[in-house]
Amino acid sequence: MKNKKYEPVFVSPDKKEYKFTSAGPKGNIEKIVQFTQTDNPDIFNIALGSRLEHGAIDYSITHNNQDRNQILETVKNSVYEFTSEYPDKSVFYKGNTIEKTRLYRLVLTKHFHELSHDFEIFGVLKEGIGFFAEQFVSGKEYFGFLLKRKFCK
Repeated sequence: MKNKKYEPVFVSPDKKEYKFTSAGPKGNIEKIVQFTQTDNPDIFNIALGSRLEHGAIDYSITHNNQDRNQILETVKNSVYEFTSEYPDKSVFYKGNTIEKTRLYRLVLTKHFHELSHDFEIFGVLKEGIGFFAEQFVSGKEYFGFLLKRKFCK
């Protein structure tokens, strides 16, 4: 992904929270990327949200500020920074709608070659009450995605 990115205005000392400002026709919107540990201590969920006026974070709002690629590039950079700090942890992500998960799959497919240099990439499938990960297959519908940083040799 060789798109422009936003520079974070804040990065937490533990590299688990990033804040930046989306700028577009809808104005300046504070965005937040957060990494939170799941029930599995080796997997962190990544979430992208918008700061609301009263301080809460909304993870479902879509602003359509015409800067989607720049936001996705900024999120990608936060994944690189997080996994540099925690190279033994995996990052799980999915959209909060089917459409967003499909968008993430399309972006992952488009940039697979570049990302696969640095990450093992898995598609996550839901089976009954459980989940399992398989090597990512382009075009296949997944519940979510899992990225694991490759170790430098």
